[in-house]
Amino acid sequence: MASRIALLMFLCVLPAMVSAIRPAKNPFCLKGHVVCDLCRAGYETSAITHIAGAEVLLECKQRIGADVVYTQAAKTDSTGEYTIYVNEDHADQVCDVKLVSSPQNSCNEAVPGRDQARVILTGYNGIVSNDRFANAMLFRANEVASGCAEILKQMQELDEEN
Repeated sequence: MASRIALLMFLCVLPAMVSAIRPAKNPFCLKGHVVCDLCRAGYETSAITHIAGAEVLLECKQRIGADVVYTQAAKTDSTGEYTIYVNEDHADQVCDVKLVSSPQNSCNEAVPGRDQARVILTGYNGIVSNDRFANAMLFRANEVASGCAEILKQMQELDEEN
């Protein structure tokens, strides 16, 4: 009788143990894009261009002690977008995507404050989808492009109307 109870307990507990140690079936799909700020405005304008081949790095750190526990690199495609698949839940960690480098010599200076983006990589936050989106990250052009004065003036006029 005791062996039957033990066998029954084993059969009930085994599936729970297996599902607990298995990696996530559906990985998080982190997407973002990298652009060149041709107007050197520090934000996205109509004069931005997307940077193909830019390198980014996803880095997750412990909240206490800030030890890096996970990294994954990626490159942008021809449209300036990157996709990173993450198979692990990083609920108790702080994760950021950071700019590493730009292949464009004329646009390779990272814009402070727009050189990284915080991302949430956990399934325990009420978000149903496994898709995650990072804010756009910017490199600034070495020289201001022609036409930027007009673009910035138009943006300022729009801001004053609101």
